Amino acid sequence: MYSKIAVFAGLLACAEARFGVEGTVQGVISALGNFGQPGQAATLAGSSPGVLLGGANACAKLVLADQIVATLGNDPAVIAAAAALVAAEKNFNPFTAAIPAICSDASLPATPELRGIVPLVDPAVAGSDVENANSAASLANPFNAAGLSVAEVAAANGFSNFTLQGSDGSTAGAPAGGNAGGNAGGNAGNNAGNNGNGNNNKGNNGNKGNKGNNGNNNGNGNNANCGAIRTLTTVVGAAPTAAPAGGNANNGNNGNGKNNKGNKGNNGNGNNNGNNGNGNNAGAAAANFGSCDPSIVFVGGLGGRPATEFTFQSADAQIAANQQEALNPNIITNRICDELTNICGANQAAKDVCKSAQAQILALGTRDATTAAAWNKLVAV
Repeated sequence: MYSKIAVFAGLLACAEARFGVEGTVQGVISALGNFGQPGQAATLAGSSPGVLLGGANACAKLVLADQIVATLGNDPAVIAAAAALVAAEKNFNPFTAAIPAICSDASLPATPELRGIVPLVDPAVAGSDVENANSAASLANPFNAAGLSVAEVAAANGFSNFTLQGSDGSTAGAPAGGNAGGNAGGNAGNNAGNNGNGNNNKGNNGNKGNKGNNGNNNGNGNNANCGAIRTLTTVVGAAPTAAPAGGNANNGNNGNGKNNKGNKGNNGNGNNNGNNGNGNNAGAAAANFGSCDPSIVFVGGLGGRPATEFTFQSADAQIAANQQEALNPNIITNRICDELTNICGANQAAKDVCKSAQAQILALGTRDATTAAAWNKLVAV
């Protein structure tokens, strides 16, 4: 049986696996200090983590990449840094999404040298091998992007396991041929099956881990696969095992026929208690932050401050609109926890996670980039 501690440990491991990708290009942009006016490169660099966080619009990093070139010029070093941002992996929140979002605005990026570059995606996402190889290749030789959005370029070159997102925040399913939903990327989907009566359980294509056992199977599988967006080992049980490629988190409710293709077998009179769950495992999907992104950023130049003065702020536009940036991170974490009730529509589990994280940040006592990193880890962004 899962304990609350074990489930929370699984969440932290799930978040930690890809945590920190939003800081990958900040140093590259910071190194452009010789271009533009003093402090401009630092300000632009400080903005880069925010556009790669899970709650950011997928088009925001393209806007910032154009801004880098417009502000600092089109020197090859500037173009290379801006291109690195276009190609950077954008995080996504495991509580609100199962696949990444890619910008569908065909006008972005506007800088000709940046067009035709496609982004990296989380290696746990089905099809990431194709997309990540394409991303690396596109930095050297951009794809044809005439009249196409980055999303359309990615799809045209073999990757479509993503959500389309416009500059206005609107979203849509993957382009034609895409796998968004249930194919190979692992979205939520409960398909009919009958556990324990000799029938094979067949469900969502793309989650083919744990191919069942003939005879009587009372095994507690409990493989938290994090909705195909994180690599994670088994939290409870014997030796940890790696999550299967494209692993869906399916709620295999024993006896009620809601099980995806995580356990393909169990012939005979087996009772299968293996919960390969998409967000319905206790704790794994319990925390729902509603319409808000609970993460924070630590960047310079906010609120008219000097570019060298770094402060904390909520990464969510709704929350940030109600709270000025602050040198004290506890002011921001307190606001976030309050707004989960006031404007976000978060559930009680999310509020509990927030309050626990708030107490830990207060006890930590730091006021730098590591503080924001610790908070974002605690809320599993």
